[in-house]
Amino acid sequence: MFSLATGAAVALCIDVLNTHDIKLARKLYSFLKANDVLLGDRAFCAYADMFTIKKLGCDAVFRKHQSRTTTMQKGKIIGDCDKLVTWYKPKSCPKGLSKDEFDALPPSITVREIYYYIVIPSFRTQQVSLITTLLDKSSYSTLEIVGLYGKRWDVELDLRHIKTTLGMDILRCKTPSMIRKEIHVYLLAYNLLRSLMWSAGTIYNTPPNRLSLQGTRHHLINFIPSLIAATSQKRHQIYRTLLKVIAHKAVSDRPARSEPRIRKRRPKAYPLMTKPRHELRKQLQTA
Repeated sequence: MFSLATGAAVALCIDVLNTHDIKLARKLYSFLKANDVLLGDRAFCAYADMFTIKKLGCDAVFRKHQSRTTTMQKGKIIGDCDKLVTWYKPKSCPKGLSKDEFDALPPSITVREIYYYIVIPSFRTQQVSLITTLLDKSSYSTLEIVGLYGKRWDVELDLRHIKTTLGMDILRCKTPSMIRKEIHVYLLAYNLLRSLMWSAGTIYNTPPNRLSLQGTRHHLINFIPSLIAATSQKRHQIYRTLLKVIAHKAVSDRPARSEPRIRKRRPKAYPLMTKPRHELRKQLQTA
């Protein structure tokens, strides 16, 4: 779970292999605080999740699941492409819920549905339907909710930074306990960079999310020898210089930017390593 304001990782859940994403997500709900708004894609738009989040004193903005059909004939219209609809409790218990959790669900809930069209060239999605528990249109306008959901893509960039920029796409430890430590160390380094970006942005009036995480990483590495060798009084001055340099690494806002979904580098024409190295060496010796 990431913070939309800072990009920092605020919650983590690790479980055994083949655990469904919904089960993991429901464990993360305990980290939510009152009045938080949770953004998510269509995979998390379920009846039980909407009720659970609202029960915690929070709200949700999810893209509507593809299994639910959109119709204008049902619901109370409160604006252009905006209506209140009633969802009813499923007739059978979903796989991700226990019997007690299913029995605790109310017979129905009221949610708000907002749908709009995307006419930007090269975008794969042309129509989007949002489901939210923010029912008051006077406090939460249609355009504000649409704009809020548009920022959900930031979490994909945050994940890319952790896996690609910091190199967590390949974990090198061998035991479960060490893998957990490795993941936490990566997140610790990631949040350290995010804290530097937040400090630099707030001091020099630059949006922290518009700063370059890779640039921040490079500057921190270059400044570390000076910070270690400096006295306590000089260290503070070097730190302020570091923040000033980071603040000047702003990435320009490029709305509706599109790139081809292709790989730049051609993979090598070698088979995958599916056996231990000593067995492959024996095959070479016997061949």
